[in-house]
Order: sequence, then C-alpha cells, then structure tokens
Amino acid sequence: MPGCLTLPMVGPLNVGRTVCWVGIAAGGRMDAMTTSTTVAAYAAPAAKAPLERTTIARRAVGTHDVLIDIHYAGICHSDIHQAREGWGEAIFPMVPGHEIAGVVAEVGPDVTRFAVGDRVGVGCMVDSCRECDNCAAGLEQYCDQGMVPTYNGLDKNGEPTYGGYSTRVVVDENYVLRVPDALSLAVAAPLLCAGITTYAPLRHWNAGPGKKVAIVGMGGLGHMAVKIAHALGAEVTVLSQSLRKQDDGLRLGAEHYRATSDPRTFEDLAGSLDLIVSTVSAPLDLNQYLSLLKTDGALVNVGAPEDPISLNLFSVIAGRKTLAGSMIGGIAETQEMLDFCVEHGLGAEIELITAAEINEAYERVLSSDVRYRFVIDTATI
Repeated sequence: MPGCLTLPMVGPLNVGRTVCWVGIAAGGRMDAMTTSTTVAAYAAPAAKAPLERTTIARRAVGTHDVLIDIHYAGICHSDIHQAREGWGEAIFPMVPGHEIAGVVAEVGPDVTRFAVGDRVGVGCMVDSCRECDNCAAGLEQYCDQGMVPTYNGLDKNGEPTYGGYSTRVVVDENYVLRVPDALSLAVAAPLLCAGITTYAPLRHWNAGPGKKVAIVGMGGLGHMAVKIAHALGAEVTVLSQSLRKQDDGLRLGAEHYRATSDPRTFEDLAGSLDLIVSTVSAPLDLNQYLSLLKTDGALVNVGAPEDPISLNLFSVIAGRKTLAGSMIGGIAETQEMLDFCVEHGLGAEIELITAAEINEAYERVLSSDVRYRFVIDTATI
C-alpha cells in the first residue's frame, strides 16, 4: 500500500528525510522514492525580524541535481537588504545566503560534472531559462526570463528558494562551481558573490596594465575588488570615507588610498581615472565621482542603494563618460574567477562566526565593523 514515513532528524547535519513508497515489488522489496530532505537552517520569519533556527525542506535529488553538504556560508550586505525588505517586497520565511561552499554528498543518475566528495560552491543563482540569447552567451545572470536566485525567489516548480544559511542544498549541476583544492572552503565562500561581483566588471571594462582604477569602498566587495584589480595589473586607488583602513588597502594591493571626506581628493584626482567601481550601497554624489574620470571613462556600480539617486546628465555628456551597472557573472566566468584567484593567490579576508552570531554580524556589517567578510561555520547551525 502506498504511504510516507518521516525519518527523524539525526547526525551532525541534523538531516531528516520524508520517504514515500509506491508499492511492494516482487520478492517483498519496497520501492522507495525520496521526496524531500529536512535540514536545519537559520531564517528570517518576517521582514526586519531577527533570524532564528528552524528547519526547511530541500527537494529530492533529481536526475541532474547535486546534493551539497554546506560547510561555510558568507554573509553579504545584500542578505541584509533582502531580509529587511530594503529592496522591496520579499518572500518569508527567508533563508539568506548566496556564498556557499561545501562538499558533494549525492548526485543524480545523469550528473556528469561532479562526484561525491568533490569540493564545490554555489553563488547567487541556481537556474535560468537556458534558452535565451543571454543564457546561450554564458550570461545567465541576465537571463531574459529572470535567473532563479539562490534565495528569496521561486524555483521552476514554484517553490521558494532557500539559501546557504543551512546545512544542505540541492542544486542543478549546471549551476554548481568547482572549488579548486588550493582554496580553503571558508575563504572560497565569499568569492561566489564578492569575488565574481567585482571580477566581472573589472574584466569587462578591461582593467589591466596602463589603466588607473579606483575602488569605492573597502568592505566585503571592495577588498576583493582591490585584490583583483591589482592582480590584473591596474594601478589601484581606494576611495573610502576615511583613512581608517588605509594600511589594509595598501597591503591588499592599492597604490593609493584617499579619503572622500576630504574635498582635496576630488580636486587632486579630477579627470585622472579610467574606471571607477563603486561597491557601496550608500547613496553617492554620482556627479562628484564622474568628475574623476578621463574622457571615455566609466563609473560602474555593483553596490545598490535602497533609494534613488539623482544625476546631472552633463556629468556624462561632458567627456563621453559611461555610468553603468554590473551584476555578478555567468557560471563559466565565475569558474574563471575561482581559477584566477588560485593562480594569483587570492582569497577573501574572513571572520569565521557561529550561526548564533548571525544577528550580531548583521549589525556589525551595517556599522562597517568587519574585515572583511563574515563566514558562517554551518556545523554550528
């Protein structure tokens, strides 16, 4: 007779399964089919509510799916924006986290890219339409139908997606990254957002030898932007509100470090930069920053303030300047970024925390009290 049985939460990962059987085969064997996996997680039950420990259901491992034991999950400022509905209406309960690193625990029968035991990562998206021009060009992040975000989104089955503040996740193999052995999983986790979010625009706008590149902000994204721009061969300037992190900026690869609170900074650097990458989510005077660009220079925003920003169009008309935005990278480019980081000995600067410290970490991110990325040890969930 058909039926279902929920197995208890067991083991260090607090994993439970719901198993359904469809009948008794010849010889008395039970034909079983795993329909879902229950795992421990930290979730925001409502907008602006503190995150709390809970359990969530993960879908069964499909033919092309990979089940990942999550070891580490980075905390991105965008997690806070979304958990507090700073960017608009969100889906609750919400399990944030799109900087995921772990080990493959199970693969579907048709998976060819990964095997049990592989070190892997998952970034900001877990699916896309796979058919539009952008997907065909390896730009899945700009999918015409909308990429499926790792959390605060709806999967193709209509169910909410839940992120990396949990012990396990199931992801289609085409949206899983291979973490090189030379990268520790804890250091690699933030690269799946902070790394690719800065690598993509630096590569697209040709940061390299002979180019003067400025990075606005020295936070989770900014510190990776400094490292990557330096590794690409550019002359790097950090533009930060104060000189408080100057020693770190110079250590990570910047040749110059200027305080934006000092009016002389904008006088001294006027018309001198080829590319500015703004990593901050606070509103900026864009006209002021555009004045720093050479003719044909570009100001690229990867940080997204919650409120609109005004612009005087003469700031771009004069000098044929570009004001642009950029959002992560495609799967192939994200793998390229991971390999680039290994080649150049790059990784995120992290502070490892327990799951019980997530809410405190959110407040510390908002006060810029982290150097430079919080990473959750998911064994503590």
